[in-house]
Amino acid sequence: MPIKENLVQIKNSLPNHVTLVAVSKTKPKEDLMEAYDAGQRIFGENKIQEMTEKWEALPKDISWHMIGHVQRNKVKYMAPYVSLIHGVDSFKLLKEIDKQAQKNNRNIACLLQMHIAEESTKFGLDSEELFAMLNDTNFKALDNITIKGLMGMATFTDDEAQIRKEFQNLRQLYNKAKELVPSLEVLSMGMSGDYKIAIEEGSTMVRIGSSIFGARNYS
Repeated sequence: MPIKENLVQIKNSLPNHVTLVAVSKTKPKEDLMEAYDAGQRIFGENKIQEMTEKWEALPKDISWHMIGHVQRNKVKYMAPYVSLIHGVDSFKLLKEIDKQAQKNNRNIACLLQMHIAEESTKFGLDSEELFAMLNDTNFKALDNITIKGLMGMATFTDDEAQIRKEFQNLRQLYNKAKELVPSLEVLSMGMSGDYKIAIEEGSTMVRIGSSIFGARNYS
């Protein structure tokens, strides 16, 4: 099915309170424009250089989300335009985002990435690190960032019970964190393979790529 039909089908299946991030990494600009022409305005990329090239070339009302692991030395390249950074997994990174946001006279929205999966390869904070950060006076002094919510990726497995449990754990953390940071409004969990379970468990933002754009060619 073409991109437009995939997109319409997925959008129609999502509840109104769930935001769709179309994961467009590795995809050509023509594919993004097909999704754009079908009404999609939020795109997720995982490489800052690729995202910046697309930002320069494509319509300026697109909201760009950085969904990959972020290297601190590259924050400056996306600071002028990025709408939301999903994978913030350390205070050092947050501090750099704050610094670059100030240089660009912006306030940059961020999600704190939690490690909820059993796989050690995934990045993210654990619950102790999360609450230590949220209670830290140095964290509270950052004026150029807004923590919008939490993000987490479940284990890559066919075991639905495990995926559900990991999403439930993240939702509990989110509810606790919201007591400390009332500005939290985004619980980002769920991708092409597990977004329906994620929504059932309280996700308000899903990141879907291959179900919209088709399989990725990494060669």
